[in-house]
Amino acid sequence: MAKILISAKYGSNHPTLATLPYIAAKTAKAQGHEPTLFLWDEATALARPGAAEHIVGVNVKPLREVLAEVIALGIPIWVCKGCALARGVDPDRMIPNAQIKEMADFIQALAESDKNVEY
Repeated sequence: MAKILISAKYGSNHPTLATLPYIAAKTAKAQGHEPTLFLWDEATALARPGAAEHIVGVNVKPLREVLAEVIALGIPIWVCKGCALARGVDPDRMIPNAQIKEMADFIQALAESDKNVEY
């Protein structure tokens, strides 16, 4: 199956688009693919524990539910270092499966991926 890199840039500023990358990741995993989420920009704020609690988009499950499924599936959640630091995300206090990564990590993952999806 395919290695899929899913880039996410929205957070509480756009609840529906904040949720869709997580739905895509869990769907890809369910189909036997190997997804990795990479959070950029406002999406990095969602790496804080509890940040997804009140995010509910249009015609999608609440993000807290989808995020819990993604975490349970063991899907890696990579968090842009510069974006996270700019938003006060503490690298030592992030949601499960989340880890700080840098541009070199993203480029390497992109080069090794079969597909890249951006939200």
